[in-house]
Amino acid sequence: MPIVYQREAARRDLVEQFVYLAEQAGLDTAERFLANAEASFNDLARQPMIGALLGLRHPTLTGMRKWHVKDFENHLIFYTSHPNGVSIVRVLHAARDWWSLLGLES
Repeated sequence: MPIVYQREAARRDLVEQFVYLAEQAGLDTAERFLANAEASFNDLARQPMIGALLGLRHPTLTGMRKWHVKDFENHLIFYTSHPNGVSIVRVLHAARDWWSLLGLES
């Protein structure tokens, strides 16, 4: 089974989004978000090339891809693949300035 590694920033993103969804849409939606995020991470680990390659020139972000959380299309997963699976870099809402949050200039 491929490995899913979550970077610290991605774990913080998940907690923040869980709290937001729990407050705004209810606990059931927030729990479904976390379950679907985990399922999406596992899908990416099995098929890491399904996400769109971002083509970033920043050396630490080379090979970064973008995909969405299942049934939460406005929540984007930024990840890199490696021989044993994937590394989840961030999980951000599409409306956020994700270029800046990834450390890139707009």
